[in-house]
Amino acid sequence: MIRTLRPHQWVKNLFVAAPLVFAKHLVDGGYLWRTGVAVAAFCALSGAVYALNDVLDAEADRAHPTKRHRPIAAGALRERSAVVLAIVLAIAGLGACLALSWQTAAWAGAYLVLNLAYSLKLKHVAFIDVVLIASGFMTRVAAGGAAIAIAPSRWLLVCTGLLATFLALGKRAHELALATRDGRDAAATRAALAGYRVGWVRFAMLVLGLATAAAYVLYTVDAHTVEFFGTNELAWSAPFCVVGLARFAWLALKSPRPESPTDSMLRDGIFVSNLVAWGVVILVIVY
Repeated sequence: MIRTLRPHQWVKNLFVAAPLVFAKHLVDGGYLWRTGVAVAAFCALSGAVYALNDVLDAEADRAHPTKRHRPIAAGALRERSAVVLAIVLAIAGLGACLALSWQTAAWAGAYLVLNLAYSLKLKHVAFIDVVLIASGFMTRVAAGGAAIAIAPSRWLLVCTGLLATFLALGKRAHELALATRDGRDAAATRAALAGYRVGWVRFAMLVLGLATAAAYVLYTVDAHTVEFFGTNELAWSAPFCVVGLARFAWLALKSPRPESPTDSMLRDGIFVSNLVAWGVVILVIVY
């Protein structure tokens, strides 16, 4: 059951805490507690989504070189048990969000609806699948803001949307490259891949990577940002953003391994070191 919930992927739910950090409330106990509850709730919600998705994808996963080892596809976990687990976690996550505020629960509900639509049908539609993945990250940020009654800045939402789309396209590019290398039909394991072309996806990743970096730089030098933080030194964090984007692109395009690039980046020393350095620089400048 734990493997099906994919706890190593819960790091994505740290996006829920982004409004807390950039609103300068990281050291406020009350705000920190509410954000912690929201992050835990989204870990439960994302676990429910993963469990349901694995039930729906069991047959396709059995034809995949690595996904066939997932508990449900491998027969180590019964589908009925996974569905019950998903329902319990979804109810618990929504309940925790409702305890924080109805707005937080509304964003959590939107997150679930988007992911249900993705799992049931829209993950098979090229480009729509990527948009839904990006929307999932943006609802996390919005829910994190609602949990502490602070609206996230437009810049934060823009950067989140661009970054999430970039990461999702990187995953698609990796899947295409891996299938080509192994001589497999990519669409056999993910139907949406039939609508993608490696050259186009790589070009789109380049454009989105540049747009993400530009949006982040513009955010750091924006007059409102400088006034709010009382410094213009946030721009010093921009190089770490660029290095992180470039490293992920390399993992997705130049080093196609069986595991997803989003999994690889969390095990990549260069990427993790750069991410930690970025976090330290942000905390030092903001706090």
